[in-house]
Amino acid sequence: MGLLDGILGGVIGAGAFAVVQHYIESHGGIEGVAAELEQTGYGQQVKSWIGDGSNLPINADDVKKALGSEKLKKIAAATGVPIDQAAEYLAEHLPTAVDKSTPGGKLPPAA
Repeated sequence: MGLLDGILGGVIGAGAFAVVQHYIESHGGIEGVAAELEQTGYGQQVKSWIGDGSNLPINADDVKKALGSEKLKKIAAATGVPIDQAAEYLAEHLPTAVDKSTPGGKLPPAA
């Protein structure tokens, strides 16, 4: 995902980058991630990440609730990162990835 490379590449560790990239790519891009998180009760956070204001935080427990254990296990297995660490990486870096991928408060076109 070239856009994500430019946003997070070199700024975060390879493990964290792999987790965020895998989640976004396997869930339909930024649009799919936003839809999934909104459907699981984290719409306010997602809207803040897409909008121009400051980003509301999400913590690892929230990520676990939003994704569910099966999705998180798949992400962890695909990236070689422990499940708890994958949730931490997503909580820390997903808001920035979504924020930087949505300039002007607009979701990117679906791939």
